[in-house]
Amino acid sequence: MSEEAKWYVIHTYSGYENKVATNLEKIVENRKLEHLILDMKIPSEMVIETTGIDKGEKKTKEVERKLFPSYVLVKMIMTDESWHVVRNIRGVTAFVGPGSKPIPLTDEEVQKFEIDAVYVNEIDFEVGDSVKIIEGALKDSIGVVEEISSDKKKIKLMISMFGRQTSIEVETTSVSPIKE
Repeated sequence: MSEEAKWYVIHTYSGYENKVATNLEKIVENRKLEHLILDMKIPSEMVIETTGIDKGEKKTKEVERKLFPSYVLVKMIMTDESWHVVRNIRGVTAFVGPGSKPIPLTDEEVQKFEIDAVYVNEIDFEVGDSVKIIEGALKDSIGVVEEISSDKKKIKLMISMFGRQTSIEVETTSVSPIKE
């Protein structure tokens, strides 16, 4: 058996992806199997869905959508014990591979699906800079960056609203730097 952790794909009953991942996390913790089963992911993306029209205005909400419904990715060292633990979780139907032999994802597949990717959000402004809000209810408002979250996904802005300085939090993708 290989001593290097690889990504494997497990098939689950439809809608059981989160339950399988949660149960696997608990079992790994309870049985102290962190050295065999290192990580698990349910690849998903955030999408904007239209929920209807209210008073002539389109209503939307952001929802998480699974990229591969009925599949969970598990990074593990394949041993009889780790195979048995994963295979016997309620909701798991099988490992992906011929017969009962799991086949790990190739390095190219791991890269293609960005499974091990660490996302770094690049921004071209800093605390104290002026930015323009480019989407949402406050579109075209100008604000000054007060704080940037550690993951660079959200920022706090000070904007003038109704004659008062107001602090708001927005996604970094919702603003554009003002070049002077």
